[in-house]
Amino acid sequence: MADTVQFDLVSPERLLASVQVTEVKMPGTEGDMTAMPGHSPVILTLRPGIVRVVSAEGEDEYAVTGGFAEINADSISLLAERAIHRTDLTQEQFNDLLEEAKVRLEKARETFKNEPGPVDDAAKLLSDMVAMGEHMGLSGY
Repeated sequence: MADTVQFDLVSPERLLASVQVTEVKMPGTEGDMTAMPGHSPVILTLRPGIVRVVSAEGEDEYAVTGGFAEINADSISLLAERAIHRTDLTQEQFNDLLEEAKVRLEKARETFKNEPGPVDDAAKLLSDMVAMGEHMGLSGY
């Protein structure tokens, strides 16, 4: 089995990372997952959170707002709704992301009149965004 796996992180704006890695930790909607070389094939739906990438150069972190990851034995392709390197995420950008999540929650409440499901999903999105910011030392309120 190989010691590394190819990792590519793509957002609609650009390719953020393309590197050989030893592991990638991702925030999945069903729970966090670590993918390593030789991993069984799986497609993972991402929730807002931190993607941690471990390579020969060290550890890197990216804030993602959601997306998908395709994982197999020799590659990990992460397609993010939005992805920002941890060092590039400012308080102002984080505030904008939070505001978008709040708007989604209000629209879900108006549209679905607090029905379980869509409103719960929107509330979870907002909660995940706040937790991501706290992890990164950014204020959610």
